[in-house]
Amino acid sequence: MVSSRAEKDLTGAQSVDRALRLLALVSRQAERGMPLSTIVDRSGLNKPTVRRLLLALIRAGLIEQNIVNRRYYIGEEAYVLGSLASRRYGLLQMSMSSLIRLSRKTEDSSFVSVRRDTYSVCLHREEGTFPIRTHALQAGFEHPLGVGAGSLAMLASLPDDEIAFILDINRPLLMERFPKLHPDRIWADVHATRETGVAFNPGLVYANSWGMGMAVLFPDGKLAGALSIAAIDSRMQAERQGELTELLRAEARTVEAELARTFKLKQEAERPSLRSALERALH
Repeated sequence: MVSSRAEKDLTGAQSVDRALRLLALVSRQAERGMPLSTIVDRSGLNKPTVRRLLLALIRAGLIEQNIVNRRYYIGEEAYVLGSLASRRYGLLQMSMSSLIRLSRKTEDSSFVSVRRDTYSVCLHREEGTFPIRTHALQAGFEHPLGVGAGSLAMLASLPDDEIAFILDINRPLLMERFPKLHPDRIWADVHATRETGVAFNPGLVYANSWGMGMAVLFPDGKLAGALSIAAIDSRMQAERQGELTELLRAEARTVEAELARTFKLKQEAERPSLRSALERALH
């Protein structure tokens, strides 16, 4: 028989886990915020529970509510924690020198992106000097995984069963918003990416915006993100693709070497400061 103390500990741990799930959910809409109804719908929790957990997150400074539109946003304390973590774990920070070199050498725009569930998110866009640019991708933009060169590079690095799950989840959105990127076409592009080692997007999202991308991996082989280059179609024809591939490969390996120096292949302990803050707020 479980003691009342154990039951209380179990309930507390469950509340913390649920609160962390809500925090992750809201963080995916960092700029736009998220209304309560959407949080309830996507979390699968009932409204009173969501309200209670959101209030706890607000007390911990991890989430805040806009008094005008009533949407929930990432809070100041989350920003502080993220800033502290970025010094050690930040892919963006580790990629900046590579992005600058890519844009200087190619004169085109370069990007670093990461995976967020079934989507890719652009963390940064580094402008090139070529006067005609494509503006299809900007920092903060989200695309279903497989849509765009960096996004496709990340998808191709995943196991087949995970790719199948992602494409099944994203199928309605792909069919509605990206008619040239049917899941069958993305599967074909995944195989091509694995064969060549570089993802290629010949204007499938925007007709005059072409891109090339390459996945960046952690030391244990898991996906960290992707580097990519975008340019107008005339600057990504066959005669230039080999050069761009080699530049991408060199910088992706440079970032991976930096990750290897930073990370140790072991399980990270849970961040006690975050859990402690939530536990205090929930009780």
